[in-house]
Amino acid sequence: IALGFDSLHEYERASPYFGAIVGRYANRLAHGRFRVDQVTHQVATNEGAHHLHGGRRGFDKRMWEAQVRETDDGTAVVFSRVSVAGEEGYPGTLAVRVMYTVSAHQVRIEYRATTSAPTIVNLTQHTYFDLSAGVSATIDDHILMIAGKRFTAVDGELIPTAEIAPVAGTPLDFRTPQRIGARIGADDPQLRHGGGYDHNWVLDDLAGGAPAATVFDQQSGRTLTIHTTEPGLQFYSGNRLSVSRGKSGRAYPRRSGFCLETQHFPDSPSHPHFPSTVLRPGQTFRSQTTWTFGCQ
Repeated sequence: IALGFDSLHEYERASPYFGAIVGRYANRLAHGRFRVDQVTHQVATNEGAHHLHGGRRGFDKRMWEAQVRETDDGTAVVFSRVSVAGEEGYPGTLAVRVMYTVSAHQVRIEYRATTSAPTIVNLTQHTYFDLSAGVSATIDDHILMIAGKRFTAVDGELIPTAEIAPVAGTPLDFRTPQRIGARIGADDPQLRHGGGYDHNWVLDDLAGGAPAATVFDQQSGRTLTIHTTEPGLQFYSGNRLSVSRGKSGRAYPRRSGFCLETQHFPDSPSHPHFPSTVLRPGQTFRSQTTWTFGCQ
């Protein structure tokens, strides 16, 4: 149910972030620039004039150290690396640890990071899911719920406009379960900008431990429930996905997988009313996301 490749070489050569830890800054930074403490920093631009998912050689294109642990909750793998100051243009040396804990029906992902100098951090996990495991040609018939009544509107280059807009009355309203494909082709400016869904939802409806998102595949009965401590969720409907040969030789064409990336908001440093992504020496970035799988 997770899209990917059969060999490490394929991940290194041309992966569209399959299964990757994304950083230092997941999502987009307008013109690759941000300010911290009145200092402007220029990072690599790798999506036209803008910075996407950590740059030309972001965390998804780096080798990590890995250590297997047995915990009370199940088997865990701890991935760690040190991102040196200046990597992709970012200030500060960032020490990152990501722990995946796997139990019978659940994967818990815990992120930690510390820095030697003021910097920005936004880490996410970029797995593409297809709960039908290839039975369906596209993800259109998956039933999705997102617990967000607002989203960060974007322009034609998918850069936030600064507006936090209501989903009510738009094709981005997934507060009740909806087929992904039901409105994906609607004549809506936000969908035209993204070629489908590629937007950040504001997770402001998570009281009482409510899930950030749920997905149900009608063909198999499989379900995915996502809980997170993050303030945002990027739903990407695989609009630009085009892989001729993936796992077991399977092709992954457009919209054959979806991503639900828990995160801080894109381009947050440019918008003071967005949650801050600044990390300073002596502080620890902490985040947790849980995927729970089931069957109806």
